[in-house]
Amino acid sequence: MRMLINVPETVVPDALRGMAAAHPELTVDVENRVILRRDAPVAGKVGLVSGGGSGHEPLHGGFVGPGMLSAACPGEVFTSPVPTQMVRAAAAVDSGQGVLFVVKNYTGDVLNFDMAAELAEEEGVRLAKVLVDDDVAVADSTFTAGRRGTGATLFVEKIAGAAAEEGAPLEQVAAVARRVNERSRSFGVALGAVTTPALGKPTFDLPPGELELGIGIHGEPGRERRAMMTSREIADYSVDTVLEDRRPTGPVLLLVNGMGATPLLELYGFAAEVHRRLAERGVAVARTLVGNYVTSLDMAGCSVTLCQADEELLRLWDAPVRTAALRWGR
Repeated sequence: MRMLINVPETVVPDALRGMAAAHPELTVDVENRVILRRDAPVAGKVGLVSGGGSGHEPLHGGFVGPGMLSAACPGEVFTSPVPTQMVRAAAAVDSGQGVLFVVKNYTGDVLNFDMAAELAEEEGVRLAKVLVDDDVAVADSTFTAGRRGTGATLFVEKIAGAAAEEGAPLEQVAAVARRVNERSRSFGVALGAVTTPALGKPTFDLPPGELELGIGIHGEPGRERRAMMTSREIADYSVDTVLEDRRPTGPVLLLVNGMGATPLLELYGFAAEVHRRLAERGVAVARTLVGNYVTSLDMAGCSVTLCQADEELLRLWDAPVRTAALRWGR
């Protein structure tokens, strides 16, 4: 195993110390593992809290800041954070307007965020929750009951974060977050397996010349293995699979996401093929984001996420955002 780490046991706190040093606009509580926007709580604003296992960077800590999340709770690698982290984060960002939990559909995350919501409400924090379950590859997986939450998490956090930044009430922020999730679908492909620091070897065997279709983001294998395909063939398969599940009736937001070890040169080439296929299928693309945003450590591969947009969702998507990993506007 060749990794830029000290020892597997300190990977997460080491990364948090680096994040604190690089981003003074954030408050990074390394001991309790909570990342906050430094000006939290913001008066009159709904707080947004998300989190999950580490290893998917920049999700979620990289999305903390004005226009997106108020706080993020990183767990151990591919392991849910614990309820005390979420309660601490909710209390820190609550300005009296309530807090929205954005939860990817993984069993540990769901259980722990549910428990945290009960505890936070007992402390007087008004809570709402949105569950992200956009992955069309499998009905259930090793880690979930129901579909996994993957690339659409970014769309939910960005758009709901913009609504909160505008001063929308909790019920409205939660409603727009659920609308984004309902309109989003994803599909992922692995060209190489992931190696976790603790395991020190690939989580599944993928021989040279083969790829996995329909993978998750925790090293779980895909639903089908095939001989290596071209970028065009992968794009066709991914887009067609997403459209078979949900055919958008208007322009879409498109995320071409890298899994961590695929360079932008390849991702942009893949994005061109995704655009071509969507045009062939009569789907207009309103906005495109290409890069490593919802990763799986060093997994090689990519995923495609589509979200059917409307005028309000596009306005909120275009609204200013200033985080470590996503920033545009003023």
